[in-house]
Amino acid sequence: MVRHSGADHPDVEESVVAIEGVLSPLRQAMKIVHLSTYDIKGGAALSAYRLHSGLSVIGHDSSMVVKYRSGQDPKVMEYVLPMNLSSRFQRRVRRNAIVKSLKPYVRTRPPGFELFSEDRTPYGDSVVQQVPACDVMNLHWVAAYVDYERFFPTASRRAPIVWTLHDMNAVTGGCHYDMECGSYRQQCGSCPQLGSREEHDLSRQVWERKKAVMSGIDPRRICIVTPSRWLGQVVANSSIFGRFRLEIIPYGINLEDFAPRDCASARDVLGIPQNAKVILFLAEAVDNRRKGFEFLAKALLGCERSVDRLWLLSVGNNAPRIEAGVQGSHLNYVGNDRFLSLAYSAADVFVIPSLQDNLPNTVLEAMACGVPVIGFDVGGVRDMVRHEKTGLLVKPGDIDGLRAAIVSLLTNGANNRSRSMGLYARQIALEEYPLVLQAQRYGDLYKDLVG
Repeated sequence: MVRHSGADHPDVEESVVAIEGVLSPLRQAMKIVHLSTYDIKGGAALSAYRLHSGLSVIGHDSSMVVKYRSGQDPKVMEYVLPMNLSSRFQRRVRRNAIVKSLKPYVRTRPPGFELFSEDRTPYGDSVVQQVPACDVMNLHWVAAYVDYERFFPTASRRAPIVWTLHDMNAVTGGCHYDMECGSYRQQCGSCPQLGSREEHDLSRQVWERKKAVMSGIDPRRICIVTPSRWLGQVVANSSIFGRFRLEIIPYGINLEDFAPRDCASARDVLGIPQNAKVILFLAEAVDNRRKGFEFLAKALLGCERSVDRLWLLSVGNNAPRIEAGVQGSHLNYVGNDRFLSLAYSAADVFVIPSLQDNLPNTVLEAMACGVPVIGFDVGGVRDMVRHEKTGLLVKPGDIDGLRAAIVSLLTNGANNRSRSMGLYARQIALEEYPLVLQAQRYGDLYKDLVG
């Protein structure tokens, strides 16, 4: 089985020409500094780095200042920990205060939740001091790096701030996804992710500190950007950030790195039988409860009665346990985009059963590789997946519906339908998610803020 690239589809060639017509030459290159806790580790960091790269491609002077640097890009600078006696003492005091605040919840916090991140960090104002002079600061995922009280008042006076949100943490009292709690709309408290029943618990304290800091910032100095309409609505409902300008700019990806590869060759490389029906599941941490692998595992039970030679390919940290009757293989975290495109190209369908999500890069990558997507109808997944055109959307948590969607695209009679969805997914990726288009949109926003 060979997947055809987008170039074999006449509409795709026309869409590429249309994109090139949209990209007007830059009138003035701008100096942009991005702040991110990581440079390339995790989906949010990758999104930040891709934007930095895209801005450089179209002529802007883009750089990053990160807490942890893993890559080799010379334009990515790592934050330098001040080692003078005063700084070391202040760091220790602040770190102890943060640890003390979290300590009461170590035993009460239920298992399975993700990070809980405070507004405070041990680094005080040393982060903003290391940001070089620039036209615009673009913040990304800055948990455990940027201290709200010490950063925003100073930084917002130095340059306009664009804050690209990659999850909900900025608007909440500490969680990164609220799992439909909704308390961020008022003032948090009695936080289920802390296992707390106290109104004035840590989540309320964090929320109130954020509110106090951000209420003192001139709203003309900060613009919030969300990649998905869902997260945009979250920001609009926020008592903290609803007063700031909001823009929705989807992610972009490199459509040469993520492109359809020869399916047979990809399966040879990955050791997957050529005649298998391959489902791909990909997450940074496969056992992350929010990513919903348990729903996929339950949905696969019974699929083998309708789908011959079912094969599950999983990618990410922490290999999942595959139920009896389902064959499969696992790849640990893959950091090379070209190699990752082989995993997508080896699959017949990509399944993302997330319970809550922003604009998952994995969906964009699958679409760019010409693979139909099945996912729960949540968050930014519904922004990308056109039901019955580029994939299938299922009611969140509906295991039977997820199973039926998988079977409908993997049975022998569904080959043409699945192939058509994959071709259209690639076309949508070319039209709506090229990296240069995302960079151009940010460039226009930067110029507007500075002007």
